[in-house]
Amino acid sequence: MTTVLTPASPLTAADRCDRCGAQAYLRVVLASGGELLFCAHHGRKFEPELKKIAVEIQDESGRLTTASATVPDDER
Repeated sequence: MTTVLTPASPLTAADRCDRCGAQAYLRVVLASGGELLFCAHHGRKFEPELKKIAVEIQDESGRLTTASATVPDDER
């Protein structure tokens, strides 16, 4: 059986962590076709177990450090 995955759309502020409700930075695609969303904290916490069940992990947590580096100090 061949599974074709369509490119995932970027996560937005409307995407929320399934564990705590914070902004999601990780999308975990499951073999069943479902997906889980996690904030950076919970993504790191559950990473070992998620890797066992994931078909794909979309990790956008790098935006956290990139965003703070590009925001002027007076806007932080």
